[in-house]
Amino acid sequence: MDNFAFIIHPVDPKRDVQRKYPLLAKLLPEPAINYFSQYFPPVYISHITGITSQATGKEIEGWFIACPLTPAQMVSLPPEVVYKKIIAAGKLAQRLGAKILGLGGFTSVVGDGGQTIAQYLDIPVTTGDSYTVATAVEGTLKAARQMNINPAQATAAVVGATGSIGKVCAQILSPHVAELILVGRDPHALEQIRSLVQAQGPTQIHTSTDMADLRRADMILTVTNAIQAIIEPHHLKSGAVVCDVARPRDVSKQVVNQRDDVLVIEGGMVKVPGQVNFNFNFGFPPGMAFACMAETITLALEGHYQSYTLGKTISLTQVEKMAEMAHRHGFRVSGFRSFEHAITDETINEIRQKAHQEQTQFNWVNP
Repeated sequence: MDNFAFIIHPVDPKRDVQRKYPLLAKLLPEPAINYFSQYFPPVYISHITGITSQATGKEIEGWFIACPLTPAQMVSLPPEVVYKKIIAAGKLAQRLGAKILGLGGFTSVVGDGGQTIAQYLDIPVTTGDSYTVATAVEGTLKAARQMNINPAQATAAVVGATGSIGKVCAQILSPHVAELILVGRDPHALEQIRSLVQAQGPTQIHTSTDMADLRRADMILTVTNAIQAIIEPHHLKSGAVVCDVARPRDVSKQVVNQRDDVLVIEGGMVKVPGQVNFNFNFGFPPGMAFACMAETITLALEGHYQSYTLGKTISLTQVEKMAEMAHRHGFRVSGFRSFEHAITDETINEIRQKAHQEQTQFNWVNP
């Protein structure tokens, strides 16, 4: 049977360790979990069943494997230590019989984007970034419509537009909006990207090195490699949609805490075809997966056992091909998340109503 393995890792140590080891999480304080996790081996989490292609009827299986490092540890520990942990998880996947390995969360961000890890394994590897990009753009457009924003009449912004992922996001997003602001630090590089994006259609393209220009944007897609949050509450207009694809996050937690008139999402959750049973609660509603996870599953359904998205460079062709394959097998963007929590339609309605109130009050004060 065609199959795959996917590496996950704890984001919130206390909460996520509790999902697998309730007693251990109850007994150990978070600092202790952080300390001892450095010495844990990779952990077999669960057997995944029931995934079935809508196109071919093929059913596949897979496995979750945990790399026992938190995001903070992956950023702070020496790269060779982190590589060793991830490679050990990949070796466990091989012993289980996996034919392809997906790198989830920060395991795809560390170092050279999976290239070194792939060199030490006998199975192909993907970071899942191609489908992550595709669903980020699709999710942003879908969320905008739920916020009563018509993309064809809207101003959008891509923060980190000169990066590999940002460049592709800008190319895909451009034909759908009236105006696009490319935000980055290097004016010369921004002009180069502007010429590239302009070729996608007649959209008005502007460049900026000033985060204050985000106040004009109805939709923002942010994909920088900044170490700390760069988008704060005062950067956003009322009613804006912000899709944060970056890891670490570009959007400050203060945005969610202070701006109940702004919708922040992490791209779209993806509905997996078939009667999937992950046999593990990783914080998503039943049948839903991360886009990077969906890319790994798609490659297994396709029987494409070659490394797909590796390194820090990603092409428009890769993204378009992956989106087409995933759609053909039955994957669909369905719902959103924000800061590790699913966003309900009710929450979106509340944000939309609050934004409407803010805009109405502003127009009354400033006729």
